[in-house]
Amino acid sequence: MTKATPFLMFQHGKAQPALDFYLEHVPDSRIDAVERFGPDGPGPEGTIIRAHAVIAGQPVMVHDSFITHGFDFTPSWSFFLDCDDAATFDRLFATLSEGGGVLMPPGNYGWSRNFAWINDRFGVSWQLNLA
Repeated sequence: MTKATPFLMFQHGKAQPALDFYLEHVPDSRIDAVERFGPDGPGPEGTIIRAHAVIAGQPVMVHDSFITHGFDFTPSWSFFLDCDDAATFDRLFATLSEGGGVLMPPGNYGWSRNFAWINDRFGVSWQLNLA
């Protein structure tokens, strides 16, 4: 073993739309490499076998599972984003929670001036912290 990399498994072809969303809205995000299923499968053509990406500076791997599982993402695993200013916090809260859900609304919970925990529209959880 040389390193551990977070691995995000999406279902129903959601990996590329999720990556596009993160690249557009989360600073310091990019896609470094993408390998896709071809016409011979086994997954639907064009969906992601494996992508190496960076989300908010964190290297991750991304995959589109062609097998439907009885599980998806859980809030017990999340991206924790330290925001430098209130405008960034507010923008990320609004953007990432749209179409998702709010687990903890923005507020002072005693450990942060402003903190929120949300699920995005793809089921991935985010903790936002106003540093």
